[in-house]
Amino acid sequence: MSDLFDLEKKINSELATKIKLSNIKHNQLYLNIDSEDIIEVLVFLKNNPSTKFRQLIDITAVDFPEEKKRFKLVYLLLSHEFNSRIVLSCSINENEVIPSVTEIFPSANWMEREVFDMYGIKFKDHPDLRRILTDYSFEGFPLRKDFPLTGHNEVRYSENEKKVIYEPVKLEQNYRDFDYESPWEGTRYIKDIEKLNE
Repeated sequence: MSDLFDLEKKINSELATKIKLSNIKHNQLYLNIDSEDIIEVLVFLKNNPSTKFRQLIDITAVDFPEEKKRFKLVYLLLSHEFNSRIVLSCSINENEVIPSVTEIFPSANWMEREVFDMYGIKFKDHPDLRRILTDYSFEGFPLRKDFPLTGHNEVRYSENEKKVIYEPVKLEQNYRDFDYESPWEGTRYIKDIEKLNE
């Protein structure tokens, strides 16, 4: 099915009750579904002879802290046979547990672990849901919008203790002074000299 419009019609007719919204942008098909329908929709997209989306490219999330359903979970799929892509998304609550898709796409194992590590989204029936990019003792989830830019702890090697240690972040800014003026207009001392010369 090479034409995206035909593909959109086919998916909407087969999964009419599962698709909340579909549209075509940037030569890709975007589908929005409910989180409880992820497994059924992905199985259809992978195994149906008219779709054949057999490669899971990525799983990621987007954080919208001001919204009731805080996270948007995004699945990117590719059909090599039809040279087409689908972006499948669903909105979820902060503490909602999502079904793992590792049985459908084994490559989802690492992707789901990354989403868990960065956003704190948990996947039900995942074979090994542990942190993958940060330490096991890491506090917080770095890609959430409410995570501080400097983090909670800093890691450094201590010469005294001869080991790597964790300490609360300390920001020293005693000697920083900003004048917020444009560098093209010259610095303050040059302006003062020019005023004296006038």
